[in-house]
Amino acid sequence: MDIVLSLCDTLFLDRFYATVLPATKLSSSSPDVFAYSKNANVSGIPSSIEGHALNSAVQLEQLIGLLPGKYADLSMLARDDAARQFFSLFLITWVFGCLLYFISSTLSYIFVFDKDTFKHPKFLKNQIRQEIWVSVKSHPGMSLLTAPFFLAEVRGYTLLFDGAHDYGKFYFFFQFPLFLLFTDGLIYLIHRGLHHPSIYRYLHKSHHKWIMPSPYASHAFHPVDGWAQSLPYHLFPLVLPLWKYAYVGLFVFVNIWTVMIHDGEYVANSPIINGAACHTMHHLYFNYNYGQFTTLWDRLGGSYRPPNLELFYKETKMSKDEIDKQVKEMEQMVKEVEGDDTFREYAGNGDAELRKRK
Repeated sequence: MDIVLSLCDTLFLDRFYATVLPATKLSSSSPDVFAYSKNANVSGIPSSIEGHALNSAVQLEQLIGLLPGKYADLSMLARDDAARQFFSLFLITWVFGCLLYFISSTLSYIFVFDKDTFKHPKFLKNQIRQEIWVSVKSHPGMSLLTAPFFLAEVRGYTLLFDGAHDYGKFYFFFQFPLFLLFTDGLIYLIHRGLHHPSIYRYLHKSHHKWIMPSPYASHAFHPVDGWAQSLPYHLFPLVLPLWKYAYVGLFVFVNIWTVMIHDGEYVANSPIINGAACHTMHHLYFNYNYGQFTTLWDRLGGSYRPPNLELFYKETKMSKDEIDKQVKEMEQMVKEVEGDDTFREYAGNGDAELRKRK
């Protein structure tokens, strides 16, 4: 994230801070325009850039030849200022998170999402609009809670490492399954904890409004709920080494995976991978399949429920018998978990469709 922050500083944040909190004078060391030179070195970087920000600027120059521009010296808040970094990381997380959400969810909605889901009797009235609105409202809060972890990384308080093979070739490849195993286990515990009756109605209930979710439901959380389930991702580099470029890549992967398990397209009935079908069981029946990536922890915790086989065949996925079975058990689970179902307003567009089905 330090390279991302340095890049954003150079491209637009330096100018933003120079405008909002201007310095009294311009350092003569600042170039007049962005400098793209593979032959440039640290001497081409303004003297006001120090500490961890200097290291990031040097690495950015080495990667793509981009040096800080003339605005780097024009703010009273230096790049290495912790308050500035925190606010910058909050903005980056918010804006980039929203872009990633809308791009990945929209692509999934257009090319993957099964539109027959609209015919399900438990699809809500104006559900897509509701999902997007809850997500948009949640992103600032989730970003604010996430920024301290990115700040810790930028300021060197984690075990993130620069060189791909700093810990050897074996660990370079092993870190990825280790990350998935670690985060999947902690997400399982956190997610299951969010279903405790004393917590559920305050934090997690808003995500379970979507009985038949669309890709836009992927980030439609209470902000504390969404942040809590992202904690394992940020905790991993605090306790175990992780390549810093993998840290950014995995941030993108985790967000896209969250969209994928809400896409309603049940491609494969895997006993290992917690795919969209497994996660649909969770939205329908609440107390099963808490895992994020695999079924391992649900199996160990006794909460695994295999997806209904009918979901994997087009002729039975939306059949009257299958949907009747889903609705009957789902309504019983809602009553047990939430009481009367006054939280949801169903579209009702699936009732006529169901009557047509054999």
